[in-house]
Amino acid sequence: DCSENTGISVETLQNWLKALERKKQAIFYGPPGTGKTFLAQELARHLIGGSDGFTQVVQFHPAYAYEDFMLGIRPRQRGESLHYPVVPGHFLEFCARAAERTGPCVLIIDEINRAELARVFGELMYLLEYRGEKVRLSVDRREFSVPENVRIIGTMNTADRSIALVDHALRRRFAFIALYPQYKVLEHYHRREKTRFDTAGLVDILHKLNKEIEYNYQVGITFFLRRDLKEHIAGIWQMEIEPYLEEYFFDQPGRVSKYRWQAVEKQIMGAST
Repeated sequence: DCSENTGISVETLQNWLKALERKKQAIFYGPPGTGKTFLAQELARHLIGGSDGFTQVVQFHPAYAYEDFMLGIRPRQRGESLHYPVVPGHFLEFCARAAERTGPCVLIIDEINRAELARVFGELMYLLEYRGEKVRLSVDRREFSVPENVRIIGTMNTADRSIALVDHALRRRFAFIALYPQYKVLEHYHRREKTRFDTAGLVDILHKLNKEIEYNYQVGITFFLRRDLKEHIAGIWQMEIEPYLEEYFFDQPGRVSKYRWQAVEKQIMGAST
């Protein structure tokens, strides 16, 4: 079912699951529009299966901090005055729920590389490598360990920040799964959904275009995973793909010109017209 939903082969999914079970945490990384978050959610559903486990999504951003994720002092109003209790962050709350379950519990961290990870994770950097160990948290000195049934799947957009900048300590703790435009997934989607959109021309154009783009910035397929693609593809190309290319080739307008909608429409539409 997971393979059918994602268009990814059973063998590939099994390899990813083996990596996730071996490390307990994995990161999907690649350019935008490659379906990283969708795949993370599908893999999480598969892991949970019919168990009592659950999945939760949190999105990182540049202002995200240790206090948000692990533990921090937060102001709370009591009557007309403020008090400052120590409040668990998203991950501690997630682990508390997971400890009450027996099935796998999957935390999906979307855009994981947009935060300063060493600062956000704190003591978790140790616990990710040494599952089963306990540490005292710096804020209130409580003992904390990650439940055995907790799995973490992150997504990393390489167009936002190069994967080369990722801390080596983090690399050692996660399995890294590369996800680049997979044209067979695009073809599989339109066959399965019976959209009557012939993807041959579109795949050919995307293949040529992406050969001219550095791999961390390639144009993904999720722009075109729509049942009504035939009605919307002109707008998608002109208002989403072309501006992206204008930014990428900002000093080479001639390279953008050959991928304007007027230049590629006939080939993309092909038998779909």
